[in-house]
Amino acid sequence: MDLTDKVVLVSGGARGLGEGYARGIVQAGGKVVIGDLLDDDGAAVAADLGENALYVHLDVTDPDSWKSAVEQTEEHFGRLDGLVNNAGISASGQPVYEESLETFRRIVEINLFGVNNGMHFAIPAMRRAGGGSIVNISSAAGLIGLALTGGYGASKWGVRGLSKVAAVELGREKIRVNSVHPGMVFTPMTAPTGISLDEGAFPNNPYQRVGRVEELVGAVLYLLSDAASYTTGSEIAVDGGWTAGPSIEYVMGQ
Repeated sequence: MDLTDKVVLVSGGARGLGEGYARGIVQAGGKVVIGDLLDDDGAAVAADLGENALYVHLDVTDPDSWKSAVEQTEEHFGRLDGLVNNAGISASGQPVYEESLETFRRIVEINLFGVNNGMHFAIPAMRRAGGGSIVNISSAAGLIGLALTGGYGASKWGVRGLSKVAAVELGREKIRVNSVHPGMVFTPMTAPTGISLDEGAFPNNPYQRVGRVEELVGAVLYLLSDAASYTTGSEIAVDGGWTAGPSIEYVMGQ
């Protein structure tokens, strides 16, 4: 995928999927701004990527922090062509009737309000650049009802819907908005759950395994690139077929 000279801001870009997207953007010829709360990790990734990367401190729940991140992007690289709204936190693992209101509110504040905040400040910059691409990272839990993900599922369905609304509103301005829906992927955030990359470790998935970070990167790079110039308001599931249905072996009880 060719992202030559495109400037992309990635929230939550210091680790896991966000780091994968950041590295992929630079490898594809683009320039990346890594926004995160993990200053040491983010700065280290930017330093490793060299002159085509910049780290900025970013709290996605704070509008002023977003404003500053976009301003620093334009000051450093001269423009903003893409936004990957990746920052988020995981589900509480509790049923709806047990998840505290404070937990629900915090998850939605980061996962959904954070995405809206990012678009609010990125869109004017993209208008100045003559167009752009916004990729909002949702989840498989934004495509199906997944137990024990009350606040998380609500936030990720919200990201999907917000992406479609924005796509309709921004079509004439050459600003595309799409959502990507990862299944279970092995990252520093998901590793504590005990998931494994071993074959057969995820039996209800048609692939029967969890995903790797590098398997998500291609979908995001495609949506950021000119190859996706007629793609907006869409959702792409990268989940090993999880949301399509359970594996034959799982259905047959093997």
